[in-house]
Amino acid sequence: MAWRCASGRTGAKPGCSAIDDQVHFREPGLTHKATIYTESRAAVAGGVTSFMEMPNTVPNALTQQLLEDKYSIAAQTSLANYSFFMGTSNTNADEVLRTNERKKEVCGVKIFMGASTGNMLVDSHTALDKVFRESELLIATHCEDERIIKANYERLKKEKGILSAADHPLIRNEEACYESSLIAIQFAKKYNSRLHILHISTEKELQLFGNMLPLKDKRITAEVCVHHLHFTADDYERLGYKIKCNPAIKAAHNKEALWKALLDDRLDVIATDHAPHLLEEKGYGDNYQGATPSPPGKDGMGLEHAHAGLPLVQHPLLLMLHYYYEGRIPLEKIAEKISHAVADCFQIADRGYIREGYFADLVMVDLAKPNTVTKENIFYKCGWSPLENFTFPASIVKTMVNGNLVWDDGKFNETIKGQRLLFNR
Repeated sequence: MAWRCASGRTGAKPGCSAIDDQVHFREPGLTHKATIYTESRAAVAGGVTSFMEMPNTVPNALTQQLLEDKYSIAAQTSLANYSFFMGTSNTNADEVLRTNERKKEVCGVKIFMGASTGNMLVDSHTALDKVFRESELLIATHCEDERIIKANYERLKKEKGILSAADHPLIRNEEACYESSLIAIQFAKKYNSRLHILHISTEKELQLFGNMLPLKDKRITAEVCVHHLHFTADDYERLGYKIKCNPAIKAAHNKEALWKALLDDRLDVIATDHAPHLLEEKGYGDNYQGATPSPPGKDGMGLEHAHAGLPLVQHPLLLMLHYYYEGRIPLEKIAEKISHAVADCFQIADRGYIREGYFADLVMVDLAKPNTVTKENIFYKCGWSPLENFTFPASIVKTMVNGNLVWDDGKFNETIKGQRLLFNR
């Protein structure tokens, strides 16, 4: 039986734990990169007690049975609480809409309006219209326009021949993100759908969002990811393909605009889009020493072949505390954006706040204990992080999931597993 909070006050003064609404834990089918067990373990070590995982596993979660298979794996292995998105393709709208019957048990429907693993690019307006018209769940979208991306790629490839990591944001540029987000918003407004646009990465997209309504009254919400708040295109020179992701990390003015929109509530929640790959899949040879990726031609790994995505779920809270120490965000706003607002946005039952009767998902942080990221203290199965050698000003000391102490100053308790998230819909 899970423990719940007996009171909103505690002598130890724990903080709300993080709820990550966008992760890729790779199971089933891509378990050489990660598993639900390994990545949930990393999550709780970083104070993330609940996650919502994406459907672009192998096979893609495009049927109710395949979706439920992932819940079965998590029930056996996840140290954190969990939910999984139902996947959408150009041809499975009827199957997607069967999720309406389970809207209290599934976090949402995911639409990739940009290419993804397998058969998950949804570019049919007929399919989009049906899902936006009839879904009773939150619809989460990855918004990038494939036609713009393809045209940018062909132009740059013709001009330059060999492309580098720094070309990635020029291919997946601001216009590609804006045009796709605009289409999603147009569908949502047409049908008053509950739309949540994931990983906003551009200043231009922010024109599409307002901050006048309280979150509980918004029908269209937006997420920002920690890497878009931390890195800029200037970091490709240092980190190369290690920070290649979709949507791309872009020029510095976008980062500044995202911070402003986060603080004035145009951006509603913070997530990670945790997406682990092996170093060799990112373009680094067997003799990788932390500097330069393998050059195109040496092992066939150029921009086109380096996998997109970064492992981040162990460090979102610590990264935000870094910016708290820099004076950029108050502690209250961190708790709001990584916990309270996520729970409100998805209507998660009895989580996201320290309240009487709520599940005791709590994190204790030592604000005076610096913590440097090293290969030895990274828990991802892929074994690396774009934040290696970065020193955070604080450390995650304890993490409680449903009242169970699962992370205790460097030690895991794996005897009790997390629970399936439920939703007040």
